[in-house]
Amino acid sequence: MTLIMQNISKNYQDGEQVVEVLKNVSLEVKQGEFVAIVGPSGAGKSTFLSIAGALLTPTSGEITIGGQALSSLSTKELTRVRLEKVGFIFQGANLIPYLNVKDQLLVIAELAGHRNSEVKQRATQLLEELGLSHRANQYPEKLSGGEKQRVAIARAMMNNPDVILADEPTASLDAERGYSVVQMIAQEVKRNNKAAIMVTHDERILDLVDRVVRIEDGQLH
Repeated sequence: MTLIMQNISKNYQDGEQVVEVLKNVSLEVKQGEFVAIVGPSGAGKSTFLSIAGALLTPTSGEITIGGQALSSLSTKELTRVRLEKVGFIFQGANLIPYLNVKDQLLVIAELAGHRNSEVKQRATQLLEELGLSHRANQYPEKLSGGEKQRVAIARAMMNNPDVILADEPTASLDAERGYSVVQMIAQEVKRNNKAAIMVTHDERILDLVDRVVRIEDGQLH
């Protein structure tokens, strides 16, 4: 399932002024492709990622996920897209403190209305793939930074989304842990044939992606 962003612009009104955050940008990410977006702070990276994941609506332009144009969808349908077609990995792991590792995954499936034995099997399989089986019953406070971020990867993959979006996934990790976390994202992208975009400042992990796109002054280069 390909992610296509066509002629995306995003403007904000700031008093009398119109601020252009994104200026007519286009990007296509194919199944099994892992793309990094790099650029200075304030260049529009997070806005770009939020629009790709249907968290923000562009001022103009179109996003298509797996052949479905998002502009034609209702608010309810967009919520369904975010739950089922997009997996988010945030800067901090953003885990729920009172849920154990396995339940962090199961709650995502439940939100999407999936409550069967296959769901539990999938959670078990993902934790195994990411080397977290022995942590399944632990709570976030007992996990290291790297383990938390691996749980976040597993959670993003839980509903088998078409698109994975990662926002600075190494920001709170040291160099070695950061590298291994991005390595795991890359493996999951290839293993499960996902389209993935990662926003990062971390130049040391760019050898793990298929393509690097630079964003500057709201434009892609």
